[in-house]
Amino acid sequence: MKKLLFVFLSISLGFFLSVQPVVDKPALSKEQKDKPKNVILLIGDGMGIGQMEIARLLEHGVKGKLFMETLPYTAIVHTSSSNNRVTDSAAGGTALAIGQKTNNGMIGITPNGKNEDSILDIFKKEGKRTAIITTNSVTDATPASFTASVNNRWADQEEIAKQQLSNKVDIIMGGGKKYFTRKDKRGIDLIDAYKNSGYRYISTADQLEKTNSNKILGLFGDAHLNFQLDRELLKTTEPTLQEMTKKTLDILSKDEKGFFAMIEGGRIDHASHASDITGIWKETIAFDEVVKYCVEWANKQQDTLVVVAADHETMGVSATEAMDINALKNITASPHYMAQQLTKKKTSNHYTEKSIRKVFKDYAAMDITNEELAKFQTNKLPKKEQVYRDQQIDWQIGSIIANHYHGGILQPEVQQLSTTGGHTSNMIVVFAFGMGAEEFHGVLDNTDIPKKIASIMGYPFAN
Repeated sequence: MKKLLFVFLSISLGFFLSVQPVVDKPALSKEQKDKPKNVILLIGDGMGIGQMEIARLLEHGVKGKLFMETLPYTAIVHTSSSNNRVTDSAAGGTALAIGQKTNNGMIGITPNGKNEDSILDIFKKEGKRTAIITTNSVTDATPASFTASVNNRWADQEEIAKQQLSNKVDIIMGGGKKYFTRKDKRGIDLIDAYKNSGYRYISTADQLEKTNSNKILGLFGDAHLNFQLDRELLKTTEPTLQEMTKKTLDILSKDEKGFFAMIEGGRIDHASHASDITGIWKETIAFDEVVKYCVEWANKQQDTLVVVAADHETMGVSATEAMDINALKNITASPHYMAQQLTKKKTSNHYTEKSIRKVFKDYAAMDITNEELAKFQTNKLPKKEQVYRDQQIDWQIGSIIANHYHGGILQPEVQQLSTTGGHTSNMIVVFAFGMGAEEFHGVLDNTDIPKKIASIMGYPFAN
């Protein structure tokens, strides 16, 4: 009886459903679709797959994952510039900012010198608040690409700082204080100009924690902020990237209109230039922790798109089979810090053998060989046009350590042939989470990233 009743009800329900009118819902237009209120763009400068793999292995082991690797949408990205198959940070940052290729060295402009609005500018015009946060100088290539337009990234640092003020970026935090301190004829420097425009100027982590100002200029170092490896050695008063990020999201989220924030882990690139495998690990993990914080924050809000990208890869980093992970994990200082501990000979620009041996032993647990010592002492300085000339000793130290512990990285002879200091055209990875994240998939060009963000928002943007 129960079986007959079940069959009867099933037939009746099927008949009922079959006679109901089918009403197709009208397709939503682009304007009608839900779109994010906020966008957070995180950029790991110089972070290729090799850097990520180094960080994953040293931090989590072969079975572990970086947090960014758990995000639901992924794409791989080509990064060439307009005039070189290998981009520098200026052209790479510009592509991510304005959605167009430019020549290496140029910031926020096309190869013919035309100024273009960045994706940050577009958000600003739409009434949203904006921020740039970096562990580099705030006038460095990536943050500058979103907030300024200059022909030469190297020559126009103070001009970039001025444009960031005139462009009314709400929150600016990182290093670069030396570019804000030159006084004009009235005796006013750029820090004073920012203060006069309503910005709260801060220079320590303690000041950052205490401020609730809606407009912040935070300059925590004369140039770039310190490497993760050196923070304890230097007893720094600088905030971490995560502390800057947390404060920025707390403040920007108070505005009902929403915001755009560009957050850069800038020193991944510098560690890579210096062949500093240990530094790559530490800087990438610090960046990954910020990605985790932003994604968890966005997950609570349910109205935010998070995009994680890089501007290029640096030094062809790879995790070799022979790499001595345990030895690399025990290194206690960056090559930059080590270089500052060397003692020069009184009669030449060479360093004393005693100080060289001591530095490698104290910080890298290396008994440097005579062959390695000779290579360090005889390595010639680069040509005048070589970029980052003041970092050459750092790079020598890092290269010797990387080779000693079998890390996979470009050799100095190849690096010195590079106009970018060792960038490569290796593809980078984009990860996305939140509203509109499904648009990031497949194989992309770096110029596609801001275009996709603009499209998701329904904003007009460069073609």
